[in-house]
Parts: sequence; structure tokens; C-alpha cells
Amino acid sequence: MPASATKSLRVAVLADSDTRWKWGALTAQRVTPTGAEIRLDGYLLRGRATPTPRQLEEVGVHADSLREVTGVEFLRAMSEQSYDVLVVALVGGGVQAMLHGLRGAWGSGKRPVVVTGYVGVVYEKLADGLLLRHGADLVLANSRHDADRFRAVYEGVGADASAVTEVALPFLGGEPYTGEHEPYTVVFAAQPSVPDSRKDRTYLLNRLIGHARKHPEREVLLKLRSKPGEHTTHIEELPYQKLVQGTELPANFRLVYGHMGEVLDRTDLLVTVSSTAALEALHRRIPTVVLTDLGVREVLGNHHFTGSGCLASWDQLDAGHRPAPNEEWVARQGVAADGSYATAFDTARERIAELLDRPGGLPPLTPYYTPETAPGYLPGILARHHLGPDGAPLPGAPAADKEPGPVRQIVRRAARGAYRHGVQRVAPVIRRMGEL
Repeated sequence: MPASATKSLRVAVLADSDTRWKWGALTAQRVTPTGAEIRLDGYLLRGRATPTPRQLEEVGVHADSLREVTGVEFLRAMSEQSYDVLVVALVGGGVQAMLHGLRGAWGSGKRPVVVTGYVGVVYEKLADGLLLRHGADLVLANSRHDADRFRAVYEGVGADASAVTEVALPFLGGEPYTGEHEPYTVVFAAQPSVPDSRKDRTYLLNRLIGHARKHPEREVLLKLRSKPGEHTTHIEELPYQKLVQGTELPANFRLVYGHMGEVLDRTDLLVTVSSTAALEALHRRIPTVVLTDLGVREVLGNHHFTGSGCLASWDQLDAGHRPAPNEEWVARQGVAADGSYATAFDTARERIAELLDRPGGLPPLTPYYTPETAPGYLPGILARHHLGPDGAPLPGAPAADKEPGPVRQIVRRAARGAYRHGVQRVAPVIRRMGEL
């Protein structure tokens, strides 16, 4: 038995939003070798989407320690502490910056196995996002479909594709759907940025309310991701909570927060534009609809579901339509509704165990992007995280040697609030003015 399967493992997760923290922490638990005891340390990258305590509690994934850091603080922590596995759960540019920063921090010395991947469906910026993640020891693909696409991109540019490892979404689970509840419950899974216009979001809200009126015997729930002022992985400029203000709502219509898994426990029909919640529902064999009302378009992400058997419109749902998923499509998407979910992470576990037991340790990280291969692109990515072209922190980069005092905490909260106000209120106004 390899030593990695019997000793206690120290695992770190770096995340920049509530959703990525959930993905990163659950991934860390699923890919570590079976039988190993785990100490999990969480690092939340400071920024516009840093999760609030409420969001962290709603995610329901707990760590042995959890702290908020800048990128430079994180790199310092990684150079001072010893870990066995590191899961980098960031947007692509953040992953690339950390890979270069970690390469500089670790050099040729001992380092952990570095794992990264995607939170959900990959329907845009495939090549860009993948190449920004190249350099990690494992780049996780949530399905066979994604694994094939990931390898094709890497091989197509001459990059090593051996890091691509097929797994499944780490947050799938829950009891399989066994039949209708009383009352029959329809849940619309809202998304922060899809669709992005007031007109389209108001249309969807009105159709959902209209469905509740047409079916008073049903309970209709609008499942929200965040409260106004909070950010998730994507910016929400027009929260449904505000769009619904002043509207007379039927008695069987409600807005709900909470853990998606708990909401799905009472769901009879899951409706969305393109949320990953659709895959969670399909995994549990809950009837699932991906809406076509606004078209089947790349910008909406619902094009990913072509061939799924789940595409339908509100008119069809109002008339009683029940979708039947295409089993072959479901199997290729890593949904594992056939019971294979228990073994979906075996390959990743085996690869990590092998890397942990590699004689002589692991070689330095080798991202595809370097100052030689991407001199006009990489330096800007690194600079956004206060790193120089060599991955070293730039002079004056924000970092703290101690916990901020009360005054600094107040100033930081005020600054973050002003930034979020600018993102949520001022920026949309400027964009709309530019469209006049």
C-alpha cells in the first residue's frame, strides 16, 4: 500500500468565490487517496467575489482553517508551510498567475500536487481558459465530453495533455427522485449573469409567476444564488429580488435561498436557462428543463444542452410537458445517473497517490504560457495579481504580515462596498449610456 494512502495529508484550497470554494473543497475531499486522514486549510482570495459568512454557511463545506488572503500573501504561505495537495479554484487568469507565482516560490524544492479545473459546464472561452490552467499536475474534466475536448486543445497547441483527468462534478449527490411531492413543486434556478438584460430577466420572471397562476395547485419557487450586495462567481447586476418588487405575487410563489441540494430534495421539475443545477437535478433523475424561450445561444450557455432531451419552452411547460433526458448524452456529461458516481474520482485519486509517492519529489511547475511563448499576454495576467514576468511579487504588492486592525478592517469593508457599488450600479449605467 502506498504511503500516501495511510498517512495524514495536508490539503490547501485557494478559491475566489462561494461557488469555487464549494467546488474546490469538495474536490479536495473526493480526490485525496482513500483511507488518508485530511487536514483541510482554506484560503479565500480577496476580491469582488470573496464570499460572505452567510454564503460560506449556505455552501455547507467546512475547513479546519479558513482565512482571507491576497495573492502575494497566499504565495508566502505556500513557501512557509508544507502541503501534500493544493486545489486552485480560481478563474483562469488567477490560476495562471498562481502557477507562475508558486513556481517561483517553490523553485526546485519539495512541493504539493497541484490540482485545478472548472466549477461546472464549460461553454465559453474553452481554449483561453484551458491554456490558462495548463501547468497544474491535474486539470480535472467534469465529464468524458470535457476530457476529450481538453486533450484536443492541449495537443492542438503542442502542450502536454497528460494532466487532463476525467472526474465528475464533486457536488453531485442526494437521493434519487422517486415521484411527485405534495404539493408538486417547480423550481427555477436563477443565474447571476444569464440572461444579462433587464428585458430578458423580467420576461423569465413574468413567465415563472404566470406559471404559478396557471397552476395554483403547484408550489413555484425562484431559487436565488445571492442576496443584493453579495457576489458569486459572476456579477449580478439585476437581482430578481429587485425585479419582483412591486409585483403582486400569487400565494403559491416564493423566493428561496439555501443549499441547492436541499431545494432539490422537494423538487418535481427543475427549470433553468443553463445553470449547473440542471446537472445536479439530472444526476438525481429529477425532471429537468433547459429553456429555449430566449433562443438556444452560446451567450446563454443553453447550447451546451443540445441533444440532452431537456430543451423546452414555458409554453410547453404551462401545457404540462415533462422532459425525458437522452441517456447517452447524460452519460457523456459526467452526470453519472447510472450509479457510476462512486468510482468517478478513482483515476484522480490514483494519479495523486502516484505523484505523492514519486521518487525524488515533483519537478517544477511548467505552464504552457511563458515569457517566451506569450510575451504579449502573460505579463499582463501576472501584473493583475501584482507579480512580475518571472512570477515574483512586484515591489509594493499588497501583503500583510499581521491581521488587520479594527480601523483597517472598517476601511477595507468600506472600500469593498464602494467597489461593489461601482460594479453593480455605476458600471451598468455607463454601459447603457454608451448604447444610446
